[in-house]
Amino acid sequence: MTGPDAPYEVHEIADFTLECGATLRPARVAYQTYGTLNADKTNAIVYPTWYSGRHWDNEWLIGEGMALDPGQWFVIVPNMLGNGLSSSPSNTPPPWDRAQFPRISVRDNVASQHRLITEVFGIETLALVLGWSMGAGQTYQWAVSHPEMVQRMLPFCGSSRTAPHNRVFLDSVRAALTADAAFAGGWYGPDALPVTGLRAAARVYAGWGFSQAFYWDEVWRELGYASLEDFIVGFWEGFFLDDRDPNNLLTMLDTWWRGDVGTTPGFSSTEEALGSIRARAIVAPAEKDLYFPPEDERWAVSHMSNAELRVIPGVWGHFAGGGANPVDIRFIDAAVADLLAADPGN
Repeated sequence: MTGPDAPYEVHEIADFTLECGATLRPARVAYQTYGTLNADKTNAIVYPTWYSGRHWDNEWLIGEGMALDPGQWFVIVPNMLGNGLSSSPSNTPPPWDRAQFPRISVRDNVASQHRLITEVFGIETLALVLGWSMGAGQTYQWAVSHPEMVQRMLPFCGSSRTAPHNRVFLDSVRAALTADAAFAGGWYGPDALPVTGLRAAARVYAGWGFSQAFYWDEVWRELGYASLEDFIVGFWEGFFLDDRDPNNLLTMLDTWWRGDVGTTPGFSSTEEALGSIRARAIVAPAEKDLYFPPEDERWAVSHMSNAELRVIPGVWGHFAGGGANPVDIRFIDAAVADLLAADPGN
């Protein structure tokens, strides 16, 4: 079962102190698993969610006959803090509710996921960590924070450090969400969502999520839309109005904005942190991704000791990693298969 009614488990961490100094009592990490953990616990894979995504949104890359075959692998999909299922502004009771919800870092997410896989499953080794977009950022952080655990990594359409141009985009989304008078400083009620702000944020996103060529070639028709406006309203506004809470979006946006493995304690730069990664890596940016262009990831790979750059070709931009285009799905699935068949070498 997929969608909002899909079952999932929750791991509660009684006192989880965040990097900002606040403590969630408890922190709740929602997750779903696919497959069975083997006796020696060596077939575990972690596949974190992305900006506003939920665990069922990752299922397009998991299934019989695919590289992430539950018949062989035990795939854990933890939901990001702030996504509405794990601890978030929308589901945390006072005093840390809504606008008061504390700042979350990428390392907070990885730390909560580490607690999940060690405390619930007793896992000491991960055959692979992978993810799209913010999931890719978590993948990088996993490899930096726990090099002894992560054997292989596949960040696709994401980065180890949020670039200045990416931050410009994120600031525009924040401005759109908060400009709506109904936002009320983040203290709106559950029946008074700032819908105008959500629709405005969707319009901002629409110009970034897909490439210029995607629009020039009217590829949105392949998704079943009859006109450009039909696509903008049906796909983008529909996406943001699909049970996405503005405070949750702003929490995850802030996590994304500040993402940088180079700020991990013990490192003086992003380059040094990347150089510490021991996992065998395939880094897969999309050819026309406006958030995470290939040249950024080529730079990251140049500082890693056991990494290969594979650029996803085509016009789908950032959404090459979103599971909507069969050609891109096959490309990513092949990269997963190649990694899992290879000696990790760490």
